[in-house]
Amino acid sequence: IFFWDPLEAQPHDPDVKALLRIAVLYDIPVATNRSTADFLLTSPLMEEEYERMVIDFSKRMDRVKKIKQP
Repeated sequence: IFFWDPLEAQPHDPDVKALLRIAVLYDIPVATNRSTADFLLTSPLMEEEYERMVIDFSKRMDRVKKIKQP
């Protein structure tokens, strides 16, 4: 759960974007407001085992490395 004021400029904006990017990359649920936090915390999935799907990005990273090489 990560709350911030979206109407106020944040000096740590790049850090916030990096945090959200990592959460999406590793399939981690994120709540950025109270109603979403309520849904996450009261979800029936909080009480049982949950197998998340983690995407393997290694092949894509290898392609990116090859493209960036001179």
